[in-house]
Amino acid sequence: MGGSLGGSASHLSGKAKAAIVVRLLLNEGADIPIEELPDELQMELTQQMGKMRIVDRETLYAVASEFAEMLDNVGLTFPNGLAGALTAMDGKISRHTASRLRKEAGVRQFGNPWDRLKQLAPEDLASLAEAESTEVAAVLLSKLDTAKAAQMLAALPGPVARKIAYAVSHTKNVTPDTVDRIGLSLAAQVEARPDLAFDTTPGQRVGAILTEAAAAKRDEVLTALEEEDEEFAGDVRKAIFTYGLIAERMHPLDVPKLMRVLSQPDVVTAIAFASAEEDVASSEFLLENMSNRMANNIREEVTERGKVKRADGEIAFSLIVNAMRDLVNNGEIELRSEDGEEDE
Repeated sequence: MGGSLGGSASHLSGKAKAAIVVRLLLNEGADIPIEELPDELQMELTQQMGKMRIVDRETLYAVASEFAEMLDNVGLTFPNGLAGALTAMDGKISRHTASRLRKEAGVRQFGNPWDRLKQLAPEDLASLAEAESTEVAAVLLSKLDTAKAAQMLAALPGPVARKIAYAVSHTKNVTPDTVDRIGLSLAAQVEARPDLAFDTTPGQRVGAILTEAAAAKRDEVLTALEEEDEEFAGDVRKAIFTYGLIAERMHPLDVPKLMRVLSQPDVVTAIAFASAEEDVASSEFLLENMSNRMANNIREEVTERGKVKRADGEIAFSLIVNAMRDLVNNGEIELRSEDGEEDE
């Protein structure tokens, strides 16, 4: 379409109208996700814009009005293709169903494979990098945001991390097509992994169960596990959280948050029941990091309470530990790891 366009918009093709609308929005500084269109449509739109020259105000107004009227008449929109539908249904359909649909449609149905890869945990990215050549791993590292890239390097053995970091210096001539193929290949590997029934490790699951168990039964099971499989028993121990570990794992500044969700009678029962050295240390830790007024009231009630039955004491321990775990799971507090660093 050489020359100018004037008069009514009725004589214009749909492509010409689309080009006018896109040009108008770009001139106004709008951020249009044109890259999400299929490649063929991106090419047709660009070619159409290249054919056009000048549009008079009357035609521009007519096209813009028609476009605005079309938008006003839109009542509902659906995702573009299966990739968009899967994104919209994420968390609403089972992982098995979503995985089956993706595999049947092909990895490309994810849209941009790098969006999928960037969602992986640093440990999973590190395992992918170790299984690939150094050059591929360098491209993977380069496509991640800096924080995730640093976490991936931290999860790799030192020599491997250094090789990959150095290989980034050789990626300056890598073409977009190569990056796209690498992304598709890595995403295909991720999707080829079998679905797992559990989100946590066996040690974490048994540890969570034993956290809820009575102390005597917990010790009995741990002893039996150590006789059968010492390594697995170690994983279980790391996942167990008891009242006696509060002083070691909790930050002092988080104690007021815990106290706000606890019933004071439960705290009194737990502190009155505590007798083992680590349990007493956790009781003192809680008392020292709550308000002085609350601590004094609890100490007075503990003195008046006297001896506590084992069943009542263990229930109080469990209520406090569960409340703290809920705060951790909700992201309101973070625990310190056994080596003194914060847990993920």
